[in-house]
Parts: sequence; structure tokens; C-alpha cells
Amino acid sequence: MNLKSNEPFWLLKNGLMASYPSLKSNEECDVLIIGGGITGSLIAHQMIEDGHKTIIIDKRELCNGSTSATTSMLQYEIDVPLYKLKEKIGEKGAVLSYKACSEAIDTLEKLSQLTKSRAGFKRKKSLYFASKKKDAEWLKKEYEARKQNGFNVEWLEAKDILEKFEFENTHGGILSKQGASIDAFQFAHELFMHNVKKGLKIFDKTEMIKVEERKGFNLVTVDNGFEIKAKKIIYCIGYESKNLLKENFVNLKSTYAVVSEIDNDKFKNISSTLVWNTDDPYLYMRTTDDGRLLIGGGDEDFYDAEKRDAILHKKEKEILKNLNKIKPDYHFYTDFIWAGTFGETKDGLPYIGEHQKFKNSFFVLGFGGNGITFSAIGMEMASLFMKNKKHPLSRYFKFGR
Repeated sequence: MNLKSNEPFWLLKNGLMASYPSLKSNEECDVLIIGGGITGSLIAHQMIEDGHKTIIIDKRELCNGSTSATTSMLQYEIDVPLYKLKEKIGEKGAVLSYKACSEAIDTLEKLSQLTKSRAGFKRKKSLYFASKKKDAEWLKKEYEARKQNGFNVEWLEAKDILEKFEFENTHGGILSKQGASIDAFQFAHELFMHNVKKGLKIFDKTEMIKVEERKGFNLVTVDNGFEIKAKKIIYCIGYESKNLLKENFVNLKSTYAVVSEIDNDKFKNISSTLVWNTDDPYLYMRTTDDGRLLIGGGDEDFYDAEKRDAILHKKEKEILKNLNKIKPDYHFYTDFIWAGTFGETKDGLPYIGEHQKFKNSFFVLGFGGNGITFSAIGMEMASLFMKNKKHPLSRYFKFGR
């Protein structure tokens, strides 16, 4: 039977991995983390490592927001190419941002090893190919920018891509040696479980209603009336920050993904490679650890969830039509389809830092196509925030930049 679902694949694949209570008493802590997705799990891990008494709350069950819909492609490449990012923020900031994302993949691998993760972390290369002839010129410029700054990249001509990956109708591309994939839903749950044993307190189905700023701490009231006294708050709420912060700092986008039936043999050519192209919106794909092909794309402006989900099958056809351009004789057997919402910033960078209207608080908002690596960078930045220190990337990731 060909099951199609608008429920995210990872949620259905993993089921209910853990259950936590809602808040039923007043609490005190050094750090209150709001948002229990992959970002919250990483920041909570860092806070526990640093010795802070930490509580995390989420209005849903853990990881049931955008973490359940992520494609979990771990890349150092930012949505804005390096050569363009240099023009936007300067060479120093651009190179530093790219290198930090590269190092974040190493950090995630170490965390995977530390937790003895079963979330399928796998080192992969990354192929970024020109889908149109006119794109090859600027993509070669991007290749040179990366090579000059020490990134391990190789230029492939169209014939090389055809030979290695059996993709037709490409116009050359960049093969990067640094990349990975993971089941972020499972990994986040593993991190939570690991840190609960070390003292992390988790309350899901607990929504923040009000924050009162007091001298030296914040008093947070949740939906059932109980309060949490926190010296610091770290907001890890992703695109839902649009409801909290009124300025126009991020555009919300809907993205769509399809996952095939299991077929290890059919996808072996890209089992160790992340793939994306220069289309706007771009097509991206990867294999899963259970032998499926996951393809995403069809991004468009987000209006509301009902409108987003109403065109699931239309977007499925659009994505598979784009796949057909590079794999004309290939038949894709869809098993799952879903939609998710993500944030897109003008420079492709996240917002990580303090906000002038929120005292004793810090935000880790890993927007863009590689939000997980941005969140891993946020671990060190949040750690420095707790010590009243600045990170070299603070000026590039700050609000009001």
C-alpha cells in the first residue's frame, strides 16, 4: 500500500520516543530554555555541561515543531554563497561564518558519539550543481572563493557528475568534502535523555504566557498559572519568534518534502552525498539511514498552515518533475509527503544574541537551510553569554545588524 501522509516522516518513523510531565509546581533555575526542538536540545546540553541548573519548557510535546519536519542535511554551505556573503558583510565575517558552520558538523559528530546515538549520523560529501547553463559562471566563482579560503572542494564538469551520480542535464558543480546527515528528531530526543540523567528538568505541554523582568532574574508564568524564576532565559523558538518579536527580521517560507519507499540499490550513487542545485527555490535531496530517498523544495512564502498543506500533492508533482530533469528514466515511489515552515533572512545568517527589549535573555534562532549547524554554533555563543563574554560572530548574527 502506498501510504501518503502530511505528518512528517521522522515523527511517524520514530513514534513517541519519550514523555515528559507538564509543569505542576513553581520552579527556580539558572537558565530557562523555551523551545524543545533540536536547538533547545543542543543549548540545554551546553548549559548542563557548563554546570547551570537548567529547565526547558515547550508548549507541544518535545520535537513536534519544525524539528519533526527538518530534512537534517548538515552543511557548512549557507543559503547565500560565500562570494555574495563577502559583499554583504565583508570577507572576515563571511569566511568566519562558513568556517564556524564547518566546525559545527564536527561538533555534532562528537555529540553523536558522546550520546552513543542511534540517529544515523553519517559523514557525507555535498554536491552543489548548476541546473542552468548561466548558473555555471557564478558557481565557478563560488568554487574559487571557497578554495581560496581553505575549504576542501573540487569542481566537477557535467560529464563528471553524470559518471559519478548519473545525473543528466547539469552544467557542472562543486563537490565539498565536508557534510553529514542525521535524524534530528531522534538525535534531539537522545540529547534530552542524556542530560535528564545529569539534572536537566523538562516540562512539555507547558506554554509561556508572561515574562516579568525583575532585578537579576525573570519571572515566567506558564499557561496553568505556575511560575518559574530564572536568572536567564534562552529562547530557542525558531520561526515562532515572529509572534514574539515585532520587527521584520525574517521571512517565513513553506518548504515541501517527499520520501520514497525503501530501495537501497537504487540510491547507492548518492548514499554518501548531499545534493542541491542552483534553482530558486532550490531542489535538495539525501538518502535516509533506512534506504529511502528524501527530496525537498518548492519553497514559497508562508501565509498559514491550512493554505500550505492544501497544496501538498501539487508540490509533490512539482518536486518530482524537477527530479525528472536530472533522472529522466527514474520512477520515484512516494511513501510520505509533508510540509514545514522555516525562516529566511536577507543574508542567510541566523539571529543569535541578546535583544534590547528582553532583559536577562538570549535568542538562538537558527534560520535558513542549515539551521542545525547554526544552532550548534549557538551552543558556544550561549555559553559565552552566560559568562558575559562575546563571540567573534556576535556582531554578524546580532539583531538590528
